[in-house]
Amino acid sequence: MRAIIPVAGVGSRLKPHTHTIPKVLLNVGGKPMLGHILDKLIASGIDKATFIYGYLGDMVMKYVQTQYPALEADFVEQASLEGLGHAIYLAAPTFDDDELFIILGDTVFDVDLEAVFSRKCSSLGVKTVEDPSRFGVALLHPDNKIKQLIEKPKEPVSNLALVGLYYIKNPPLLAECLNKLVKEDIRTRGEYQLTDALQMMIDKGEPMTVFSVDGWYDCGKPETLLATNQYLLTTGNNHYEIPGVVVMSPVFVAKSAVLTNCVIGPYTTIGENVKLSDSIIRNSIIGDNAEIEKTMLENSIIGNNSVIKGAFKRLNSGDSTEIEFY
Repeated sequence: MRAIIPVAGVGSRLKPHTHTIPKVLLNVGGKPMLGHILDKLIASGIDKATFIYGYLGDMVMKYVQTQYPALEADFVEQASLEGLGHAIYLAAPTFDDDELFIILGDTVFDVDLEAVFSRKCSSLGVKTVEDPSRFGVALLHPDNKIKQLIEKPKEPVSNLALVGLYYIKNPPLLAECLNKLVKEDIRTRGEYQLTDALQMMIDKGEPMTVFSVDGWYDCGKPETLLATNQYLLTTGNNHYEIPGVVVMSPVFVAKSAVLTNCVIGPYTTIGENVKLSDSIIRNSIIGDNAEIEKTMLENSIIGNNSVIKGAFKRLNSGDSTEIEFY
């Protein structure tokens, strides 16, 4: 089976971190988010993958080739971002007779993929949401087959949101429908939408169902990146004893990190070669090679090679004192 993984997004909501590193390579729970995805796919039997790259794509290619050398990887450039349908259209020359699993590169998920891959027809991952207007949604027949897919509906016609997991049994038909989208310039909201191509498949008689995705974690914003970090640390074996350091699990600490006289956690990821001293860090991600001294951080994301130095204060204040530090 082949995975199709779009990774061309700029990650504008995660700036300034994505000025120098692609969004899918940001550290979450101890490794780049793309690493969590690939580990899950490989464990489920996928041995081929196509990556649609763009911004800082050379870094993505280097990461995949060095960290996953056994994966048969193809790379396709998306020079202009014209929608998810456009990205998958560009990857179509790498399709073969094998089934496809399309997964967005900034989505960490917890799904029994073996159960999904055992299905006899194409199936799309969905999650019940309160505000479906931000998603593509699925309308179902009584037998659970998909009747219609609607991209970001203005009216609440369904609360079954598509969450970026697509199992495709008929790649040639998908390629045919994507080609029709682009050749006839069929756009929704100004872009070529994958949901439109999937709807064409349904209209041509391709059976398509849904599967429930309860564990779905979007890494597109700072707050969701930190929430995903919490989830990954909670589900992993991330408990440590470090001399001279108070550790409130769960945390992840890279082996090369040096910690002195600190309190870390809960929900804290410490990257490679970090130097951390006289500090309190919780619910935060500290990037590789960062140096932090005499600092208290919470709900923070610190980029690679950052240097942060603070100063603790000693106070002797009388009654009814009001003090503000800036």
